[in-house]
Amino acid sequence: MAESLSTNPQRDSGPRTYGMAPLIRFTLLALYLALVLPLPVLAPQELRPLLLAALPLGLGLVLAATSEQVELTATDLRVGHPGWCRWWLRRGWQLSWCEISGLTAVATSQGGRVYYVRSATTGAAWLLPQRVEHFDDFLARFASHSGCEVSGIGRISPAWTYRLLALLCGLMLLAELLALVLIPGQAG
Repeated sequence: MAESLSTNPQRDSGPRTYGMAPLIRFTLLALYLALVLPLPVLAPQELRPLLLAALPLGLGLVLAATSEQVELTATDLRVGHPGWCRWWLRRGWQLSWCEISGLTAVATSQGGRVYYVRSATTGAAWLLPQRVEHFDDFLARFASHSGCEVSGIGRISPAWTYRLLALLCGLMLLAELLALVLIPGQAG
């Protein structure tokens, strides 16, 4: 897939930030909404206020979890969350380019592959982000800075799986909306 970003990561060596791919983020948000929006309507009357209060809290958590960012600079690779949710989701990591000793491929139970970035100084390993937007540009810049071979690396899941899940979530949301409109009074 051709991208409109620079194809020469050496020429454009400024800091670059990558968020989660929009298709993946939208699909996860739609899945959350499709699964939890009907709950207050289906719940007993005494639980509805609690569920209505929990809905935006859950949405905030899903928004925070899907807002992870990857930043590549001239000196290091950083993975973390933006300031608005960093205090809540404290995970994240940072590794200078000179510390990276290589990548380790690990097969997943679904038949895919994930890759761990190994540190030469600590021996620790961190999961290489594979759900970022502009993935090809990210990999080219990562390879350029780290010297690691990335030719066989792809996304964890093919795009069609997220498209199918997004379609199913959209159909669920539409069916839930139709049920609310066509069957008034059932929720009481």
